[in-house]
Amino acid sequence: MSEAKQRILDTAGQLFAERGYELVGINELIEKSGVAKATFYQHFRSKEKLCAEWLRHAATESEKSARALLDSDLPATEKVVQKFNRVRDYLLSSEFRGCAFSNTATVMTEDNEVREVVRDYKAGVRLFWQALALELRRDPSAARALGDAFFLLFSGAVTEAQNAKAIWPVESAKAAALALCGEPSSS
Repeated sequence: MSEAKQRILDTAGQLFAERGYELVGINELIEKSGVAKATFYQHFRSKEKLCAEWLRHAATESEKSARALLDSDLPATEKVVQKFNRVRDYLLSSEFRGCAFSNTATVMTEDNEVREVVRDYKAGVRLFWQALALELRRDPSAARALGDAFFLLFSGAVTEAQNAKAIWPVESAKAAALALCGEPSSS
């Protein structure tokens, strides 16, 4: 990847995360990334294409982290705790900006490439939770149901933590997930 393209992606990631996709214009992206307009359009035909690539990169990084957690030797319930703790730490460090994928999807009025990336990412997160649940429930149907419950607890916790600018939704959702595992919620 060229240095200019990387600067554009890095700048977009920072601005989109701070203010949201809809509040960042192409001219600002060009100015803050220090590239010429022609260079921007050489790499990205539109702000939508830039956003889709930014989200794809974020999804790839998230998937690597999730795969490493699944492949770890930790007990399944500790993996649940770790996943919730990681999102708690992210929310605190990002000042409760929430999920970049959900935040971006809410401002897309049409079905487009960005929404496709968001759907794929969310499907991957759901599959992560189902795979983790399969470590707790050997019956695939029961694991799928438990994984979906984990996914909904996790997604709801991120949204409500962002809304409340508080960490209690994550802690409550983690306790509920552990209860579904049959574990005490002291972690």
